[in-house]
Amino acid sequence: MKTFNWATLGCGVIANQLAQALQAQGRNLYSVANRTHEKAIEFAKKYNIEKVYDSIDEVFEDEKVDIIYISTPHNTHIQYLRKALKAKKHVLCEKSITLNDKELEEAIQLAKENDVILAEAMTIYHMPIYRELKNKACQLGDLKMIQTNFGSYKEYNMNNRFFNPNLAGGALLDIGVYSLSLMRYFMSSCPDQILSQVKMAPSGVDEQVGILLTNPDGQMATITLTLHAKQPKRAMLAYDKGYIEIYEYPRGQKATITYTEDNHQEIIECGSTDKALQYEVLDMEDAILNGKESMHLDYSKDVMKIMSDLRRSWNFKYPEEKENGI
Repeated sequence: MKTFNWATLGCGVIANQLAQALQAQGRNLYSVANRTHEKAIEFAKKYNIEKVYDSIDEVFEDEKVDIIYISTPHNTHIQYLRKALKAKKHVLCEKSITLNDKELEEAIQLAKENDVILAEAMTIYHMPIYRELKNKACQLGDLKMIQTNFGSYKEYNMNNRFFNPNLAGGALLDIGVYSLSLMRYFMSSCPDQILSQVKMAPSGVDEQVGILLTNPDGQMATITLTLHAKQPKRAMLAYDKGYIEIYEYPRGQKATITYTEDNHQEIIECGSTDKALQYEVLDMEDAILNGKESMHLDYSKDVMKIMSDLRRSWNFKYPEEKENGI
């Protein structure tokens, strides 16, 4: 079986998890690129990485690199995606994969033209619990309603990315993408009716959001998000014959099914939260080797269109979008 050379563009929290995921499989990252060269050197020493680039562009030119993991801020993704895909590198890009649907359409076209795999690093699509629940759902009848919550308390601090428009901050791109991805994974089709309410933070990004969605099959979803108040990361899927509850759903490993007829419960445990990046790595490599659609770029495309349409309805654009007339 082919061994792939992985490069990380960025060396923050997710890059550390990627390096650890590969080491858990008896491998190391091949190379690291980062805006701050000194941080890249420290990162390489920490994880016994063979190659450190003097400039970011060198990662795209390195013929030994098979897959690039991009984990820089959202608003930098498209510039690196363009270079990586044109250099015929497979790319796994941290969520949210781009700022908007126009950028994603461009990236998808580049991936097709260069015959490489492009995917979003969305844990929902790769945690084993969700594949198991999708199989179980066949016994529960028709899906009627999905409810998801995600709340995190972040200080109004412009030095971090959460509330900074110059770093593509805001609830939708940072945490809403998880809720919408879970919704899309279980819904039979993409929602075509969407209503929302939004509260903007003092910095001008979306701080708190409520979304109601309905698809052509009559399945509905409600999503509540906040970056300035804690609430549980809880998902509930209601079917004819029962409902499923999942806590800590972005990297879920346990769910409870309550059956409508007699109220008895079934506990489903599958996979491990700690192995989230390992599952993404293995699925990505499998997609490259076998041409499988296991990375669900089609779902990422639907979710990005929903998020872009929501922000348009709020008249909320990031600086790059204003500059580019998007």
